[in-house]
Amino acid sequence: MMVFSKNSGLLLIFIPQVLVGNALYPMCLRFLIRLMGKLFVSKKREAKYLLKNSREIGHLHLFSRQHSRLLVVTMFGFILVQFILFCVLEWNSNGLNGLNSYQRFVGSLFQVVNARHTGETIVDISTLSPPILVMFIVMMYLPPYTLFIPVKGVEENTEEYVFDEKQGRGKVVENFILSQLCYLSLFIILICITERKKIKDDPLNFNVFNITLEVVSAYGNVGFTTGYSCDRMINGDQTCKNKWYGFVGNWSDE
Repeated sequence: MMVFSKNSGLLLIFIPQVLVGNALYPMCLRFLIRLMGKLFVSKKREAKYLLKNSREIGHLHLFSRQHSRLLVVTMFGFILVQFILFCVLEWNSNGLNGLNSYQRFVGSLFQVVNARHTGETIVDISTLSPPILVMFIVMMYLPPYTLFIPVKGVEENTEEYVFDEKQGRGKVVENFILSQLCYLSLFIILICITERKKIKDDPLNFNVFNITLEVVSAYGNVGFTTGYSCDRMINGDQTCKNKWYGFVGNWSDE
């Protein structure tokens, strides 16, 4: 998408598609059901039942009205925080050089929207400041339907937080063993062990931070990558080639 960094119109077309296909999908699903109920009078009763009994139906992406609203608020809150930080730290960066103010505004918005979803980028991820990369890692780790639920809502609507006292200890151990964060940490450690020679010889390309970003990006099905740059090599190699595909493509195969 780097070649389209100056095509703000195209980026603006992509942004709502990215959101509708991910975090906004439950809200759009409710909207379509409501719309169908109004357009087809004969299906009004069924549409009303679907909207009021989303939990009983058991469809994974059909949320209650309150749940959908909280999801939308959370999503736009994440985007706003990311957008402000990105503009503050990257507005005058090399990645946005050659763009006017409007193009930088749209490009920054496009970049932060993709941090949790499609992973398209208009800048070289490896050139972004460390705080931005850390923020992207956190956003990629969060599930698409992450939301902030009020304490009262948790007590009333979330059954996962309630478990029997007799099974409490076993449940905690089970959750720890099956924790996604636990598995991610384990894989990062194993990769660092496998790539320890390259981490020592080529620390600017092969480092724990880049490996973490690559692993979390794959886990979140996002696709952000720092790539591999010959310019970052400490010891030059005439056979080296810059690689814009996933950094994982340059890892050891043994």
